[in-house]
Amino acid sequence: MKKYKVKIEPEALADIQDITDWYNEAQARLGKRFQNTAIKQINSLSKDPHIYAIRYKEIRCMIVKKFPYLVHFYINDENYTVEVLAVISTGRNPEIWEEKTGERI
Repeated sequence: MKKYKVKIEPEALADIQDITDWYNEAQARLGKRFQNTAIKQINSLSKDPHIYAIRYKEIRCMIVKKFPYLVHFYINDENYTVEVLAVISTGRNPEIWEEKTGERI
């Protein structure tokens, strides 16, 4: 099975940084734990990204273990890439996706 190249879009990196900062303010080192967990899981998408279900359009979601966040990503099977588009709290209205990307769910 071919490995996928994982690409984290700048918007998703900004999401991760914002969440990290928020957690660090809430509790020392919690942000770093979130960041390490999220990045490790995102990198694991290189193995078999298809195990995650399509939530809307062609966007799939993966929950960040022990944190209430979903990683939103798209798989491009033509060039074997996974594009991470956003990291959004599970407590937020899913329509935020539309605001962040201009996409319709």
